[in-house]
Amino acid sequence: MSSNIVWHNHKITRAERATIKHQKPCLLWFTGLSGSGKSTIANALDVALHHRGYHTFLLDGDNVRHGLNKDLGFSDSDRVENIRRIGEVSKLFTDSGLIVLSAFISPFTSDRRMVRNLFPAGEFIEVFMDTPLATCEERDPKGLYQKARAGQIKHFTGIDSPYEAPERAEVCLDTSEMTVDDCVDSLIDYLLERGLIFQNGQSA
Repeated sequence: MSSNIVWHNHKITRAERATIKHQKPCLLWFTGLSGSGKSTIANALDVALHHRGYHTFLLDGDNVRHGLNKDLGFSDSDRVENIRRIGEVSKLFTDSGLIVLSAFISPFTSDRRMVRNLFPAGEFIEVFMDTPLATCEERDPKGLYQKARAGQIKHFTGIDSPYEAPERAEVCLDTSEMTVDDCVDSLIDYLLERGLIFQNGQSA
């Protein structure tokens, strides 16, 4: 980093930006295997929060790789950089007072810890999509498991590249047993219990 770069402090704080939105900033980090339901549940929660009047932004793994991270591949080092960039972008969005939802496989514990460490205590919410591999592979919405099994895709998480499951995720969801509505209700309840959102969208 250049010694000529100096941090510029903003006159409006992140708390002030969040207060006028009647919410508290946070990041819900959806992690899990391909096909586990990350994007589906993140999108459903995004809609539910929007309908309740909250200000959100959703970052999805595939979408981000079309733009910000289109220069990255799927090697271990590129995966680390992918998550690092998303963590920094998520932090910028929460600094603006938003509730951010990020849906990324993010298979490595160290990478998720790196992002967690960017946030104040209680603002990083790890949502582990604890859906069994067999269910994910049966769904195979993008046909990726079939290609990985055939050797057409290398370093595919869950097949020939490891997934390190969270040991102490704030929320665990198994979409082989829970409906989309069940998952959304669980997440809404968590946000309410932690005082990150408020009944009727209004702070006390």
